[in-house]
Amino acid sequence: MRRLRVLVLMHQELVPPDSLEGLSAKQINEWRMEWDVLRALERLGHEVLPLGVGDELAPIREAKDEFQPHLAFNLLMHFHDAGVYDSAVVSYLELLKLPYTGCNPRGLFLAGDKALSKKILAYHRVRAPRFASFPEGRKVRSAPARLQFPLFVKSMSEHASTGISQASIVRDLDALRERVAFVHRNVGTAAIAEEYIEGRELTIGVLGNQRLTVLPLWEWFFESLPQGAEPIATSRAKWDLAYQKRIGLRTDLAADLPEGKEREIVRLARRIYRSLELSGFARIDMRLDGQDRVWVLEANPNPDLCAAEDFARGAQAVGMEYDQLVQKLLSLGLAYRPAWKG
Repeated sequence: MRRLRVLVLMHQELVPPDSLEGLSAKQINEWRMEWDVLRALERLGHEVLPLGVGDELAPIREAKDEFQPHLAFNLLMHFHDAGVYDSAVVSYLELLKLPYTGCNPRGLFLAGDKALSKKILAYHRVRAPRFASFPEGRKVRSAPARLQFPLFVKSMSEHASTGISQASIVRDLDALRERVAFVHRNVGTAAIAEEYIEGRELTIGVLGNQRLTVLPLWEWFFESLPQGAEPIATSRAKWDLAYQKRIGLRTDLAADLPEGKEREIVRLARRIYRSLELSGFARIDMRLDGQDRVWVLEANPNPDLCAAEDFARGAQAVGMEYDQLVQKLLSLGLAYRPAWKG
């Protein structure tokens, strides 16, 4: 295996310390992914330079000139505090002619706009909840035509369940108005309201550029939810360790699926990945309703790479240990052919 110089791009506030000694699980959890990736790259024998990125692109150019990396390992989820600008940073990497891990700019842009991605999936006859969008500054005048309550309200473009809570499920017009205003005010983006699909919360990972590997189907289990709460991936459910314990949250391989359902979902995952022109790796979130119909909620390029999270565990379930997964992402990044390679 060739020893590579790897520039690891991460948010400034998430650059991990050199040691975990004396730190709490809560502290470590904030930059667990960055720590896991850096340690894996070191174990693989690569020369690694972590770079904390703030609101300027110049440090990336300077690090490229000084370190002369073979590629960048991209762990950025936003830029200028806006999720939609993640594609701009990757576009800049392409302008620098610097290979990178993860998804290409077009795929990030298409998947990052939750309304646009649903329109593309509808063209490809992929079942997704009906929706309405609400740009910033526009109030909700009336209930959206053709949509049935309850609705699920979230940011049009932010990642990681930002702004999602139990209050995101609205059951009447007044609650819809209030939640859309909340997204506009507190998240600072347009809002999307889609029909809420009751059912099992499923995710599936996809890895590759042209030739795709689909990982095993994963499921979220909520074993101690309070009465009246819905089993949804809220921000607290994703990031608050104490809350996860309180609601009995665990994730594991999906089981007891109807005959042939997983094969159907694997084929569907490939279609979605290609329809949105994704590359590198992605996680696709779905719901399986009471009639065993699969509904696609969204596709997430460059999902969480923590060693203990679903994507890495899905890879492990097919025999790809964490270090192998990190090496595979490097190989895919070097193999991807952007326009400048043509």
